[in-house]
Amino acid sequence: MSHTVITTTTTTTRTSGDSVLNMGYTRTIPGMLKMGQMVALLVAFLCVHCARGWPSWAAFQYFEVVVLWFLIALTIFFLMHLFRLQGKMPCINWPLTEFFHYSVGTVLIFIASIVAAAKTAGVSALVAGSVFGFIATFLMAVSLWTSYSVTCGSHQTGTSTT
Repeated sequence: MSHTVITTTTTTTRTSGDSVLNMGYTRTIPGMLKMGQMVALLVAFLCVHCARGWPSWAAFQYFEVVVLWFLIALTIFFLMHLFRLQGKMPCINWPLTEFFHYSVGTVLIFIASIVAAAKTAGVSALVAGSVFGFIATFLMAVSLWTSYSVTCGSHQTGTSTT
């Protein structure tokens, strides 16, 4: 009776693409758009929050709430991309979720910026806040357009028509 022993050795190597932190995302167009949106929203919030003598309390409270809410949501999406968390939660359609976030955010921040611009009464900090709100609206509209092409754009199939 003969016995055969087979020994296998498995070697795993880790490449830089497998790391937990995806710093390459910050150099992509969606990553730069998200960073620009976060900066614009943060500056808009700080301009309005630090301003003295609000001519319309309700209008600027609305502006602050909308800007802060979407700043937090953008930060969460950015961190999810940065730490590759979408792959760990495949039950959620992340491109569609971001598309919905951008569509609602673009409309609400645009409305808040219009209201803030109409109620500034010449207070320079409030004018700057509303201008940065419009900048954030533009950047979110660009992100909405790019996420639309990913989420709802035409998808090619494996069949070809001749």
